[in-house]
This record gives sequence, structure tokens and C-alpha cells, in this order.
Amino acid sequence: QVQLVESGGGLVQAGDSLRLSCVASGRTLSIGPMAWFRQAPGKERELVAETSGSGGRTYYADSVKGRFTISRDNAKNTVFLQMNSLKPEDTAVYYCAASNKWYGVPTSAAKFDSWGQGTQVTVSS
Repeated sequence: QVQLVESGGGLVQAGDSLRLSCVASGRTLSIGPMAWFRQAPGKERELVAETSGSGGRTYYADSVKGRFTISRDNAKNTVFLQMNSLKPEDTAVYYCAASNKWYGVPTSAAKFDSWGQGTQVTVSS
């Protein structure tokens, strides 16, 4: 069992930056790819960014390419999402997810075994 805890969300203005963190605990040796998803009110959960177990492969949704960067520190069992040039349409609850198996990118939400509780990101115009 892996537990994930996100932090770093908040209320910012358009153009600002935020850095989300997700710390894993429990059976961390089993963790492979990790990802950030988001879900806005009335919308489906969508994959924002994903990184392979080593961090050598990444994936970004078209809507965040060039603005968001996913990275991980395996020594600290932590994955980050650096979000720059935030837009109001980035407003959502952001969830961290982890899988114990590599499926290639992008990976569907159903393939992720562990989820965090989510952190709210609100971008005002």
C-alpha cells in the first residue's frame, strides 16, 4: 500500500506560478510511474503530466506544455509539478497518482493504483 499526500495548492492570479508536491509513503519501492491529474467542476478528471519511474520519460497534456514541468526525487519519494504562467482554466483540484507498473505514456487513470486526496488550485483573472 502506498499513501500519497499533496501540498502546494492555493489561490493565485493569472500569470503567477505554483509548485505542487506529492510525498509518497508506505511501499515506496513498488512505485513506478507517477502523475498529476486534475479535475475541474463539472468536468472529467484529466491527465496533466506523467513521469516514468526513473524520471527519464515524461508526458504533458497539450494544454500545459511549455508551462508545467513534472519532476521527481526518488530519494525523497516526492514528485513535483512546477506550474508557470497559470491561467484561469487551470483552476481545478489536482491529484497525485502512482502506479506499480509501467504502461508507457500517457497512462489512463484506471491504471494508477494509488491516489492522493487532492489539492485545490484556483487561478483568478
